[in-house]
Formats: sequence, structure tokens, C-alpha cells
Amino acid sequence: METTLYEVEPGRWRVARPHTPVARSALPRPFVISDAMPPTEQVDGRFYTSKREFRAVGRAHGLTEVGNEKLKPKMRATAAPQVKRSRRDTFRRAAARYRAGERPSRS
Repeated sequence: METTLYEVEPGRWRVARPHTPVARSALPRPFVISDAMPPTEQVDGRFYTSKREFRAVGRAHGLTEVGNEKLKPKMRATAAPQVKRSRRDTFRRAAARYRAGERPSRS
């Protein structure tokens, strides 16, 4: 097995590896999403073959398309003010009992 080197710049060499072509699709436009769809009934009772028209009618009726809804940010249960206050009070009481000399019994 023979290793071939090529000079990248003066004094720097690299191993020549076989060039692998970039993966390309055989389709003429692989990133185009079509507006056409099979006839689908909307809440107004009409059938639509255009995604744009289908979504426009849904928005006009106040519907939310699944997957496009804006979710409310979730708040951790431990971030609630009353939970934080309770936790702080518990630590304060435990520290006071420890300073008073109370120690857990070892069994």
C-alpha cells in the first residue's frame, strides 16, 4: 500500500485521500414543498386541495393547526413563590435546631 502526499503550503504535507462526491438527490428540486394535497374537508364543509387555502380557512374560523400552536412556557413547580418560601423556612428551622445542639441520633 502506497501513501501519496501533497503539499498544502511550504513545509506542510497531507495524505491524498480519495474524493467522495457530495450526496445529491436525483430530484430536480429536492427542497421544494408542494402546495398541493389530496382533497381534504375543512370545517366549512368544502374540500380543499391547496394547503394555503385550507390553512387560511382554519385561521379564519379560529382553529389552531396541530404542530403550529404557540405553547405557553412551563413553570417549574419548585419555582412557585410559596414553595420557595416554604423551602427557605424549612432550612432556617433546621439550621436553628442544629445550632441549638440537636443532632440526629445514629442507630
